[in-house]
Formats: sequence, structure tokens, C-alpha cells
Amino acid sequence: MRTTAWRASPHRVAARTFTAAAITAGVVTAAIAGRAYRVLPPPQSPPVNAREVSRVPHAPQPTGVRPQAPWVPDNGDGTYRNPIIFADYSDPDVVRAGDDYYLISSSFHSVPGIPVLQSPDLVNWRIIGHALTELPKPRYDTPQHGNGVWAPALRFHAGLFWVFFGDPDLGIFMTTAQDPRGPWAPLVLVREARGWIDPCPLWDDDGQAYLVHAWANSRAGFNSVLTVNRMSPDGRRLLDDGVTVFDGHATHPTIEGPKFYKRNGYYYIFAPAGGVKTGWQTVLRSRAVIGPYEDRIVLGQGSTEINGPHQGGWVETREGASWFVHFQDRDAYGRVVHLQPMMWRDDWPVIGREAGISGRGEPVLTWPVPKASTASRSGAVVPQTSDEFETPSLGLQWQWNANPSTRWWSLTAHPGALRLYAQPASAEAANLWPVPNLLFQKFPAPSFDVTTRLSVSALGRGESTGLLVMGSDYALVAVTRSEAGLAIEHRLCLGARGGERETIAPLVAIATEAVTLKVSVGAGAICRFAYSTDGRSFATVGKPFTARPGQWIGARVGMFASGPPGGRSGGYVDAEWFRIQ
Repeated sequence: MRTTAWRASPHRVAARTFTAAAITAGVVTAAIAGRAYRVLPPPQSPPVNAREVSRVPHAPQPTGVRPQAPWVPDNGDGTYRNPIIFADYSDPDVVRAGDDYYLISSSFHSVPGIPVLQSPDLVNWRIIGHALTELPKPRYDTPQHGNGVWAPALRFHAGLFWVFFGDPDLGIFMTTAQDPRGPWAPLVLVREARGWIDPCPLWDDDGQAYLVHAWANSRAGFNSVLTVNRMSPDGRRLLDDGVTVFDGHATHPTIEGPKFYKRNGYYYIFAPAGGVKTGWQTVLRSRAVIGPYEDRIVLGQGSTEINGPHQGGWVETREGASWFVHFQDRDAYGRVVHLQPMMWRDDWPVIGREAGISGRGEPVLTWPVPKASTASRSGAVVPQTSDEFETPSLGLQWQWNANPSTRWWSLTAHPGALRLYAQPASAEAANLWPVPNLLFQKFPAPSFDVTTRLSVSALGRGESTGLLVMGSDYALVAVTRSEAGLAIEHRLCLGARGGERETIAPLVAIATEAVTLKVSVGAGAICRFAYSTDGRSFATVGKPFTARPGQWIGARVGMFASGPPGGRSGGYVDAEWFRIQ
């Protein structure tokens, strides 16, 4: 049996990390689909007192030159506007611990995975870490678009933060942390399975534990069904084969993404139905954990422009006020995050502003900011975007297209710059879709500008580097070196996911080895690329390009460095900064 490595986030104590796993000299092994995986324990970190979780400091504001954020949800007058995060944080879940709130989302094949965000008031969010530093090796050493982490659930229970998620091909996984910034414990394979997705745990008042999950039609051959399993209280294994508690085929097709709660003696399952773009939020209610469940639509688009307002989590403030966080699919911008007020009537939730049908809400665009403790409020903040590369580690906003290698980059080789080493292109790759060493972040607003300053003096012959907008189609502006010298090129690939080839516009020769590249993203995700040799005046390259989403994710913007196929690329580029405004 072949054994390969899977490095989880740093952890504190040795633990059995997979069902029927063996621990030998600190190395954990387990069989998944005929292949053995090892979890390699990272360096130990000082323990964190779980009782102090409410005092976890907020992510610091960046230092240096910081352009104004292109989307700020906090209006500054005690109200907010939706989306509260205009970025692709798909399938969000949220909890409160102490005075602060924590949010996670799907990350699919991007690495690091499962971003963790923190907020004092559910409106102002910063990224504070990731629950996963790698995905299973070698499976995710190459891009596996649309696979990986689907719809994770976040809970705070027994002094720990818990994350459960489904990989549609491998099964249900769990990890825990005392500090939401990490370190996170090695992953536990709760159930090896194919087609099990969107898990969420519930610990009952009597100490019993349960897990609800949905099904992926692409793997299981069916969907629109929710299943509840008995689970060990430590969250490490399921105790039965499960019971179907709801079949949504007739009235709630494509029901999935369940979140499990208990209130006033009722068990609740919050679950989206009707499809990503046009669906609604369903809530199921029962006096017994395995049903029968009543069903009700509690949130829909109504008369608003917010399509498909669903899939998210319910959270309460210290004062007992209820709120609901959900996503809205915005095509190339991904699944952006909204916050809705929520009230209870006759033990049913009403989400948003009630209009038309009794008990059914529709989304709000603006609303008063949830109450936050004075100590927690720190003014308007947004998830990180711009990066001056002033620290020895990558900013938390960055994700690679697959499990990264330290051969790809350095922040210490040239302090104050990100060095990207050109990697030889695969001879089999028709375009950049299957390339792992692409460094991305999410679109952060409806309209924004990205600029990056590159020093290309060490770029080798046949090597190129540039600024890229990636989805199922992509476009980029790049600097390339040939026998004739340095040149600017614009590449376009329509149908990248299907293996189509790039088209390359005529090259523009340049005489300088320091270049500023730019992309301006406007309404409708229309992108215009440009370059500057003096950092002040820009020349446009190529025609306007309309970004498209990738597989289950929005379009992304980022950088790359590559060399000719089969060669030994030895060159590199130094990115002095990457700014979004």
C-alpha cells in the first residue's frame, strides 16, 4: 500500500486522527480508498487557555502603504450594507465565542483551506487563519478543480472550535482548535464515504451527539435527501448507518448544506433548497432528532435583487438577538456573504424583512449593525487584500491552486518582496488550468484596480511572469524574456476548463527591468489590462475581457511565474507589492 503525506495545521497533542488509524512515533497512518495517508505532526506551539477565547486579539491592521478598500460594508453611521463580505466566501457558517464571531467557508481545491475570519459585530471581518494548511497528498498536489472542501460547519463546544467538512470523494473529516487562529489538530476521518457532503454536528442536552449531512448526486447518484447519524461525543466516528430524515424531491429539490440546532425543545435543520442561483432557505423542525420534520420556507428573494439568498448559519449575540449569515451567487464575483436580521415567531425563524407571505422574509440591503461590546469594536475593517510583502510569511488572503511547494516562492530571499521562482510548464498542459503554482486571491468588490510592481532582471530566457485573472476562461498581462529581450504580452484563453489553447497578442518590447502591471475590474466583471514602465502612465494591452467563475468558485486575481516545458527554469521575479483599491 502506498503511503503519502498529509500535513494538517500545527497541533498540540497526539491524537488518533483517522478511524482505525495507527500512531507510531508521532506519525499517523490511515487507509483511504486503498491508499495510506500519513499526517505529519508540525512543530508544537504553546497552549492556549480555551476560557480566554473571547480575548483573542483581532487581526492587526496592515502596516505600510494601504490603499482604501474598494468595498466597506460598515456605513459608519451605525448601519451596514449587504453584502457584508463582497468576496467568494461560499457556504459560510458562523459561531460566537465570548464577545467575538468567527466565520468559515468552503475552499474547494485552494490551499491553504477553510479560511477563518473574526468579527466583533458580524459586519467588520478580518482573516485570522486557516483550518487546513494542506489537502491530501499526492491527490491535491495538482489542481483538482471543484473537489476538496465542501460546505464546512463550525461549532464552539466544550471549550473547542470544531470544523466538520465533506470531501465528496473521500468522506467526512473533522478538526479542532482551542484558538481559532490555530494551531488546528490533525484531521480525523469520521467516515470514509463517497458522495457524503455538507456535514454538521449537534451535541444534545443529554450528552448524545449527532451528525446531519447531504448527498452529492455526482458521486452518490442521488441528492435532495438529508441524513442524520448518531455520532460519538468526541466527534471521531459515526455510530450507525444513518436515518433519512427529509426527502426534498417534491417540495425542496436540491436540499443540501444543512446546519443543525436545538432551541426550546425543537430540533432545527436550516438547509438551502431550489438551486444555487435561484433557491430559498428552508427550515425543518421536529420534537425528535430523527423526525418527523415539518418544513417551511423562511427566506426567499421576494421583490429584491438578491437572488438565491440561502445556505449559511444562525448565530445569537450575547443579548440573545438572532442573525443569519448566507451567500448570494454573483457569477464571476463568487458567492458573496450577506447578513440578515432574524426573529422567532411561534418557534419558527423569520429571516430578513417579512413581506408578502406570512413567516417568510426577504433580504435587507441595509440594517443597523448588531450590538458589539465597546472593547470589541475597532472601526470599519475588511478582509485583507493588498500586500506589501513585509513579513516572512504570505498574507492570509493568498491561496495556491494546489498544495504548494517551498520551491515556488520566498519572502526572505529578498526581504520586502515576494520572490516567485519560474517553474517549468508541463508539456501536457494546454493552458494554465492544470498548473499548480498559481497564487490567487478573491475578487473583493464589484469594481477595483489591481497593480503590482515587478522586478524582472533575473527572469530567464523563455520564462514569463505576470498578473492573471483566472476562471473557466482567463486573461493575463505578462513580462516574458526571449532572445530578443524583454517584452509585454497579453494572453487570452476562452474555454480553459475544456483544454482550449491560449491566444497571444503581438509582443511589445520594453527596455526596463522594472514593470508595473495593472488590471481594472469594472461592473459586470469586465477586466482591462495595462502596463507601465515608469509607474505613472499606463498603456492598455488587449481587448476588454469578461471574467467568468471557475468550478464552484468565483474568478480570482493573482500572479504566476513559469518557464518553458521540460526545461530547468532557474529564473525568478521579485514582486515589490500587490495593491488593490
